[in-house]
Amino acid sequence: MAITLSTTIDPDIRKAQTLPSSYYTDSEIFSEIKLSFRKYWHFAAHKNQLEENSAIELRHLEKLIDEPMIMTSDGEIRCISNVCTHRGMLVVDCKCSKTILQCPYHGRTFGLDGSMRAMPEFKGVEDFPTNEDDLRNFPVMNWKGLIFSGIEPSGLDSSLEEMERRVGWMPIEKFKYDDTRNRSYDINANWALYVDNYLEGFHIPFVHKDLNNALDYDNYQTELFEGGVLQIGIASDGEATFDIPEESPDFGLEVAAYYYWLFPGIMLNFYPWGLSVNLVVPLSVDSTRIIYRGFVWDKRMMGKGAGGDLDKVESEDQTIVEATQRGVSSQTYDRGRYSPNKEKGVHHFHQLLTS
Repeated sequence: MAITLSTTIDPDIRKAQTLPSSYYTDSEIFSEIKLSFRKYWHFAAHKNQLEENSAIELRHLEKLIDEPMIMTSDGEIRCISNVCTHRGMLVVDCKCSKTILQCPYHGRTFGLDGSMRAMPEFKGVEDFPTNEDDLRNFPVMNWKGLIFSGIEPSGLDSSLEEMERRVGWMPIEKFKYDDTRNRSYDINANWALYVDNYLEGFHIPFVHKDLNNALDYDNYQTELFEGGVLQIGIASDGEATFDIPEESPDFGLEVAAYYYWLFPGIMLNFYPWGLSVNLVVPLSVDSTRIIYRGFVWDKRMMGKGAGGDLDKVESEDQTIVEATQRGVSSQTYDRGRYSPNKEKGVHHFHQLLTS
């Protein structure tokens, strides 16, 4: 799954050292890792975002994998190139409800399937059109309304099987997109530091006082699977929880949140009110964009429990991660050690990144 770098993380967490600081500070290592993102699946959107639109621009994917893309629907959901095959202009710059997409530069038109339909002033051009004049289609995977795409992606099937087993009972395909929950933050830290922080609840009592009150820290759970990590937040007495059905392996537990991370940077946070998606977008070796998208299941549960004040939790995390970036940039620090009980998720991430 990982890139061709020389670091080895001992599979025995009791013996292992953490990533070398160069993974967070070296521009060449950053560039190699960023290039590898083209091999993985990334979250595109929820199908609900296309209920009133026929096409939406996926600008976050352009930043992630250096490929302008749009998601379209004419009954079938597709992810296609957003680059006009005439002179390279972007075809869509927002969202639209048109059945035909027209390049704003010279008027070339395309169907929602990417096929070229018409081009003015091209009479007499030989061997035109060909398949090369169509917009490229990229692979798409649809799991319960969550749409994933990429350039040449692989490796998501087992992660989705794990999610189906654990949270497949939720009506995720019926969740409603709520753009009032959209957020975008640029932080002064390496993307992997943000992932490190997400993958452990160890810091919660020290950093997130309100969240710590909502969760039973002593029963916080971390589970590893191929390509990802699941953290389960158990609720403190009286806090908001899921109504978990008997067929779930978690029946009988007072679950406040399911926190899923899928390599390299998809975070799917399920709360009783719905789903908060965090997308980790590396911008440079010491700069990262965090994008939030919200999909509501039960409005009555909003503002309650572990998912009640995500803006506050995010702000607290950013402060910690930015300070840690300064720390790992020090000449006195290179590698640390893991807590075997509390940092299993971080260890798993580091293995995936370096194996």
